Amino acid sequence: MHVFKQINPIKHGFKGITKCCMAISPFLHFSSDAAVEVHTPEEEVVIALGSNVGDRLHNFNEAIRLMKMSGIQITRHGCLYETEPAYVTDQPLFLNSAVRGITKLGPHELLSVLKKIEKDMGRVDGIRYGPRPIDLDMLFYGKFNIISEVLNVPHERIWERPFVVAPLIDLLGSAIDSDMVASWHSFSKQTGGLFELWKKLGGDSLIGKEGLRRVLPIGNQLWDWSKKTHVMGVLNLTPDSFSDGGKFQSVETAVSQVRLMISEGADIIDIGAQSTRPFASRISVEEELDRLVPVLEAVLEIPEIEGKLLSVDTFYSKVASEAISKGAHIINDVSGGKLDSSMLNVAAILGVPYVVMHMRGDPCTMQNSENLHYEDLCKQVASELYMQAREAELSGVPAWRIIIDPGIGFSKKTEHNLEILMGLPTIRGEIAMKSLAVSHAPILIGPSRKRFLGEICNRPDASERDPATVAAVTAGILAGANIIRVHNVRDNLDAARLCDALLKQKRGPHMM
Repeated sequence: MHVFKQINPIKHGFKGITKCCMAISPFLHFSSDAAVEVHTPEEEVVIALGSNVGDRLHNFNEAIRLMKMSGIQITRHGCLYETEPAYVTDQPLFLNSAVRGITKLGPHELLSVLKKIEKDMGRVDGIRYGPRPIDLDMLFYGKFNIISEVLNVPHERIWERPFVVAPLIDLLGSAIDSDMVASWHSFSKQTGGLFELWKKLGGDSLIGKEGLRRVLPIGNQLWDWSKKTHVMGVLNLTPDSFSDGGKFQSVETAVSQVRLMISEGADIIDIGAQSTRPFASRISVEEELDRLVPVLEAVLEIPEIEGKLLSVDTFYSKVASEAISKGAHIINDVSGGKLDSSMLNVAAILGVPYVVMHMRGDPCTMQNSENLHYEDLCKQVASELYMQAREAELSGVPAWRIIIDPGIGFSKKTEHNLEILMGLPTIRGEIAMKSLAVSHAPILIGPSRKRFLGEICNRPDASERDPATVAAVTAGILAGANIIRVHNVRDNLDAARLCDALLKQKRGPHMM
């Protein structure tokens, strides 16, 4: 075995961010009789995943579970893409993604582990590029360029495959934060690194077309949230919510309200049994379940719920677990995992979409002077929101299952809420510097009937704030929101449809 290193000074400049460094790119050449590998005790790796046979998402989850059991610590996930097959086109659509991890396995040991996982999951020798339950490719292994009879790293066909480059880019931030990432960019042999390569392949203009759809797995479907704005109807089962407290405490009135919201066009019903208005008293898990479960069970029985999604608005992991076991599809956690230390692990196990919302403190403390102090609102909200999403990801919730919510009305003054509505692109951009995958997550906003609208429009009664809500969600959608959480579904759906038409007109029909 022959080993040598080549050290080149390289300069990277991406989106106005420049980093100069010495990129160490060791080249490893292995002969067929090599019995020993040279590698550091721990290396960062990137592994691509693909599947188009059987339950594709289950295959991904199982492959990731087996990788973790085999000595690969997963640290980041790309987005999830449904893609048309390449090379051999007469086969089912693929799911594609990529993960970033750390391992003590040498490159050929890692290759053996990946091949064993493929075999254990039912992959057999067949047509090259043909159907397979799972395909695991090593894209990067540390800073090494490896050439042997059985392994080439970087993978030699990365550069021609948008379905590989898209999730690979997701694993990075727009800012180069380490020499490791700099070396990966240098492998592309493009002045602008992997970002320039992605642009040459077609870049973001490819996303949303039939051949490359960015999707979020939810219920029994792959959800392409880019096609339209989705409306989440609010159902509060509490006696003390700021807008409609006490109106829907009986099963009958709650079910009737769900039927109304569905008839008016709601895509998602968000059911909450604990008030999170400012200074609300916290109730126990048991009391929350007593309010929630009878209504949830009744809603799941009505025929109108077919094809709709149910979200549970809770910060308790036990409530989330019970609701999902009954048939809910989404966990909407206003605390982003901060009010129940078990929530993130439970969300990972449950395997459903998880809404991470920005809030400082809890409902009793979120509006105190300390929690309302910001030096740079959008930048700080983005940073704190990213850290919450990062904690979720490290706990096992893939980036492809995360929805982000900037928390309008939570730890925010009136002027803060307005700044967030107009500043969603800034929030996305700040998150993108650290993680493009998280920055691509759907954004949910919930300005509906909130106090800041009453202050601006002189409407002390929450029920009179629907016109202001329509204006607020219009601003949010035009700034990039994908889901609007509202009490009045009909009027806000009209606003969403108009905004979608305006955005389609702006982008051009070929982009939708």
